[in-house]
Amino acid sequence: MSKTLQQIAEFLGAELRGDSGLEIQGLAPLDKAKDGDITFLSDTKYVSVLSDCKASAVILPEKFADQFQGAALILDNPYLAFAKLSHLFDPTPKLSSSIHPTAVVSDTATLGENVHIGPYVVIEDGAVIGRNTQLMAHVVIGANSRLGDDCRLYPRVTVYHGVEIGNQVIIQSGAIIGSDGFGYANEKGEWHKIAQIGGVRVGNRVEIGANTTIDRGAIEDTIIEDNVILDNQIQIAHNVKIGYGTAMAACSGVAGSTEIGKYCIIGGGSCISGHLKIADGAQMTGMAAITGNIKEPGVYSSGTGYQETKQWRKSVVRYRQLDDMARTLKVLEKELAELKASK
Repeated sequence: MSKTLQQIAEFLGAELRGDSGLEIQGLAPLDKAKDGDITFLSDTKYVSVLSDCKASAVILPEKFADQFQGAALILDNPYLAFAKLSHLFDPTPKLSSSIHPTAVVSDTATLGENVHIGPYVVIEDGAVIGRNTQLMAHVVIGANSRLGDDCRLYPRVTVYHGVEIGNQVIIQSGAIIGSDGFGYANEKGEWHKIAQIGGVRVGNRVEIGANTTIDRGAIEDTIIEDNVILDNQIQIAHNVKIGYGTAMAACSGVAGSTEIGKYCIIGGGSCISGHLKIADGAQMTGMAAITGNIKEPGVYSSGTGYQETKQWRKSVVRYRQLDDMARTLKVLEKELAELKASK
């Protein structure tokens, strides 16, 4: 899988300085790279590491080029270059165009050219699978669902009926797309299920992490727009809309009918209440609890920072005293005002 530095420079469109014939065997972090590796510098706080770096070559911006004595590839955005380069050294097995004999494919399903259908895959009536799409072992595609071209679904992904998935979508193992939303009516303490008759629409170039669940809409569709990235173990409830380019980290959850704008960043473990609107460009730090609309871009947080347990217990006691302290403060302010007025 080795590449010459010249080949890598041409692939990235980088300026090459040094031996173009160097053989590069793989990628490595800046501080762990060895002979045969290529690494990158994207954060100024690691500039000092360059002098001891053992890599055969480094991707870095022009302003730091004189800090490394070995071969270099000069680019304005080394981290983006690293992302692109990772695909040249990706060890993920290449799958052949084939249909495994244990797969169950409906006679009314449509399969595009060069698809890979793995062991025990189920494709139900009316489903459409695009060209070059890969379905690994035990994937289930429900009736009348549509997958675009160049998608990759890892083992045990379940796509329910009536789901639309765009092109170049990657879905990791265990994810479930199109399960029923959490919709019920209550009469005298008895719950009555609301049939979830909407679907799910997933755009192009979306990535969905392992064991993430996206519920179908109650009436209208749940929508994931293009270029969205969802980490592992995320819950997206019915009728949610997630805008273009938004990123959500693991263990986040969004309650029903909330609309999240474009280019939002949602930290791990964040919870967003239902029927809210989140502005384009909003960012939420990890464990944020969002209970109201966010109308402007910015960084939002909630909760209290961590403390040593002994100090945290003292703080909890003080939190419980806040109401009493506020009332006392109000009385003192009134008395102080009266005292000033009497002079």
